[in-house]
Amino acid sequence: MDHLANLRRMGLFDARVPRYTSYPPATAFSPQTGRDFQVSCLQTLDAATPVSIYIHIPFCERLCWFCACRTQGTTTLKPVVNYLRVLKHELELLRATLPAGIKMGQMHWGGGTPTILPPDMIRELAQAVKDVIPPADDFSFSVEIDPTLVDDDKIAALAEVGMTRASIGIQDFALDVQKAIGREQSFDATKACVDSLRAAGITSLNADLVYGLPFQTAEKLADTISKVQSLDPDRIALFGYAHVPTFSKRQKLIPNDALPGQEARYELARQAATAFTKSGYQSIGIDHFGKPDDSLTIAANAGHLRRNFQGYTDDTCPTLIGIGASSISQFAQGYVQNASATAAYIERIEAGMLSGHRGYKMTEDDRLRAAAINMLMCDFEINLQKLDTHPNARALAPIHSAILSDFAGYAVATGDGLRITEAGRPLTRIIAQRYDGFSDIVAQYSQAS
Repeated sequence: MDHLANLRRMGLFDARVPRYTSYPPATAFSPQTGRDFQVSCLQTLDAATPVSIYIHIPFCERLCWFCACRTQGTTTLKPVVNYLRVLKHELELLRATLPAGIKMGQMHWGGGTPTILPPDMIRELAQAVKDVIPPADDFSFSVEIDPTLVDDDKIAALAEVGMTRASIGIQDFALDVQKAIGREQSFDATKACVDSLRAAGITSLNADLVYGLPFQTAEKLADTISKVQSLDPDRIALFGYAHVPTFSKRQKLIPNDALPGQEARYELARQAATAFTKSGYQSIGIDHFGKPDDSLTIAANAGHLRRNFQGYTDDTCPTLIGIGASSISQFAQGYVQNASATAAYIERIEAGMLSGHRGYKMTEDDRLRAAAINMLMCDFEINLQKLDTHPNARALAPIHSAILSDFAGYAVATGDGLRITEAGRPLTRIIAQRYDGFSDIVAQYSQAS
């Protein structure tokens, strides 16, 4: 039986599984774990240990149809100005809650479109964060950038306030693909953005691409890959498009019959991965590629790669504090998500309270399963010696054995545990789900292929 047939038999082209940017997945979050838990977690942080900060800017001048993020469209800056006012109020609530002296190791601005902020608002927000949580000595700061909504002045402002890495949304350069997903963006505009970033001294650039888009073909993707390679990014993220129109209503604008089939998706992903590794990028995890000197590559080679809500990260901070509507915080004790709807978030903050509205308290069993899933997602292996540091680690032994049996040839035993083979890596999320204690939750996850 050939490789593709084996992958088909093991469910790759039918399964929908979590991306495991967290464990448990956000589908397990509950309103019973909210603001009180959030406050308790914040108050008990160790001031000697830096935290990471994520700030969500939900606004876009255009709503891309393929996107399933929490965003809203606006044609004026009026709601953005008001949102910045509320973010500053939330920061003051955090100041009153956090232990004195805590510092920030990393910060990331995502969205939405962070670059919808004009230069003065970029400076104002960055300074407001630093006033409450000052940067640590090795501070790094990344921003998601839409090349069609940025200019030299905005980039200069971002560089001025300490941005060290830019994440550039590209998806695909084929015009008919762009029209089908509601995101028209020329190569010239993207190159101008890259040139401006480099001129401003931003040396770490990563490009976000998406496979499985409507009207996408091998020929069109090859052209996109060639253009991306000419931009010479330090890191590339290659995400599979998740078509979930029942969850993201705008995706109903994308015709189902224009989407590539599951096996075609797989071939597109493999085509891109082969092209990037042949041109000198190292494959990292299931969907990233980095130059040898990129910090994510270095973390992967050192065994320090992790997953968080932005995907793969080299972030060593144990705590992630989410700020803004729908942002998720990650604590040792568990997770808390701020009110998802912008209006509900604003209402809570203006009432003088933090806006955590649902979350999850971790158990020892959760921590054990989370460690196993993170090992698979980052390193493609289970290290039993590391797992043995968790209470009841032996309880996972039947799962290890079942994986070795059910995925024979794609998962193999090692002296320290088990390893997913190179050929089995497309099955990583499916294998990881074997450790998921919440796999019976009814939810619409993305395709495994």
